[in-house]
Amino acid sequence: MIFLDFFGETETPRAILLPLSAGRRGGSGSVLSACRRLVFLLAALLSPLHAVAEARQQIDEAVHAYLAQRLQEEASRQGWQGLRFTHDSSPLSATAALPACSVPPQVSVSGDNPSLLARQRYSVHCPDQPGWTVAVVSQANVFLPVVHARTVIERGQTIGADQLKREELNIAKAPRGFFNDPDDVIGQGAKRRIRANQLITPALLGTPLLVRRGQRVTIVANQDGIAASAQGEALENGREGAVIRVKNLSSEKVIDAKVLEAGVVTSTFQ
Repeated sequence: MIFLDFFGETETPRAILLPLSAGRRGGSGSVLSACRRLVFLLAALLSPLHAVAEARQQIDEAVHAYLAQRLQEEASRQGWQGLRFTHDSSPLSATAALPACSVPPQVSVSGDNPSLLARQRYSVHCPDQPGWTVAVVSQANVFLPVVHARTVIERGQTIGADQLKREELNIAKAPRGFFNDPDDVIGQGAKRRIRANQLITPALLGTPLLVRRGQRVTIVANQDGIAASAQGEALENGREGAVIRVKNLSSEKVIDAKVLEAGVVTSTFQ
């Protein structure tokens, strides 16, 4: 007697008893025949399970490939570096009756939300088998190394490279935006106090202060081809292009001057 024990799709144990008494009576040929029948029966019983498992795997791989392509396109547009992603996918209908698809299944978006970061509904279709279509819900988890504050950054401070670091983040959890490249942050000014380890978002940044109240500045002027410069004191904070009040330290006269660069303002002869 041969005892065959296996697990079906529902993982419920099943057992089959096959008599081999005929094999004992009829010799090795009968035993061989019984073994062949056993192999055939085993293949017949397990092949649907294999097809189900393979179809389910094909669905996951098709969704993964679709997301990989879309995210690569988005990364190229945004200039993102260091992207990785995972996804959680669940078919909305049974896959038990599906045979394996002989070609890679095709994926299309069937939901209304085009965002790759949102939970999305897809339709997965096998082109060469009519009726082989499965609705799938999938959530992509997209991770990027993004810019955080390494140290406390005070309001109005111009941000330097040593004040920044990059840490990986699921960007779906950054609805206010983020920076993947520290160079996009370096040199900008902090609109408000930024905590150490805080994510840097666009709302935290502004044009940096190039001149601060009480700072010594160089006043340059150019009129009729004559250039001159003098030392002054800024009476107001100023960003690039701002017009602020500056006191000429030689004449004690207060003038309006336009901020050109860090510590430099311009005026005309009065």
